[in-house]
Amino acid sequence: MQRTDHVLRSQSLGSQKILTSLHFGTAGARPKVYIQASLHAEELPGMLAAHHLRRMLEQAEARGQIQGEIILVPMANPIGLAQRVDNKPMGRFDLNTSENFNRHYPDFCAAVLPQVQEKMGADAEANVRTVRQAVATYLRDWEPATELASQRKQLVSLAYDADVVLDLHCDCEAVMHLYTEAPCWPTFEPLARLLGAQAVLLAKNSGGLSFDESLSGLWWQLADKLGIALPQACCSTTVELRGEADVSHAYAKADASAILAYLQHLGVVGGTAPILPELACAATPLAGAQCVKSPVPGVLVFAAKPGDRLALGELVAEVIDPVNGTVHALRAEVPGVLYARTTERYATPGDDLANIAGSVPFRTGNLLGA
Repeated sequence: MQRTDHVLRSQSLGSQKILTSLHFGTAGARPKVYIQASLHAEELPGMLAAHHLRRMLEQAEARGQIQGEIILVPMANPIGLAQRVDNKPMGRFDLNTSENFNRHYPDFCAAVLPQVQEKMGADAEANVRTVRQAVATYLRDWEPATELASQRKQLVSLAYDADVVLDLHCDCEAVMHLYTEAPCWPTFEPLARLLGAQAVLLAKNSGGLSFDESLSGLWWQLADKLGIALPQACCSTTVELRGEADVSHAYAKADASAILAYLQHLGVVGGTAPILPELACAATPLAGAQCVKSPVPGVLVFAAKPGDRLALGELVAEVIDPVNGTVHALRAEVPGVLYARTTERYATPGDDLANIAGSVPFRTGNLLGA
């Protein structure tokens, strides 16, 4: 293993952040897999899973079993990890710009389309090399003006040429679930099996230019715009490792073991190929997911918990006004599994309270929350 410390641009005199990447195998070998944890810095299950995965990869490397290249970033957001307000972690939004740390990544398709459109031919592998070189040139020429921009540049610079990208997150209170773009689902179906995902949400360009879609979206978007059979050369996914409080060695070791088994399935780590269990759920469209919101303020009392499979009209929660003595019922507007809910127990109008994975698309526009 080789460790590299990347110094980010300083936002203030006397202050400096460092992003660390851990490198296994041979640089430039295929397949290349990039894994990062806790881009939303208060989401800690991924960081602990990365800790255990690191030990497993070190052992595999000592046995000569790393057959490709693996880059592991066990703590992907040193800026957010240092942010606290009134003793509370503030790792989702940059306090300097109010921007979500997992939004506003480069639109690589728009950036490289003018450079590659006249160079694409019948050789698929040559096309992939051409696109990756164009992205490399774009990243080389990008001069980030802020600390946050330099962090974004460093993360995508490590990941842009990976075959597979795993972005480890978690929700507030949740069961294991995945987000990925529809063209990537065949690549990640084995991962969903190994992790025991209870929901898989599929989209194409869900909005906001998240880290994962910035990387995978490049390939299907170029294929659509150029009208050629360009391979999906990077498949990326956001893996939601349950809820924020689900930080335990038992969970982390199990998740790291599942990811290692997936790396064996991909052929980037040697060893006995894993037996894939049955899928715990069917993949459903992100556009079919109900985001349960309250139209009124009050004390939030849940009737349903993460993992519950709800019928249409079933009670999800009540919002109670103890001053007027009113109770407002919130019900499932789609049948499906409730895969995530808030940790807050006081609701204000418009708050995102819970998510239910429905099978029929009905939403349009930006499909991601704040």
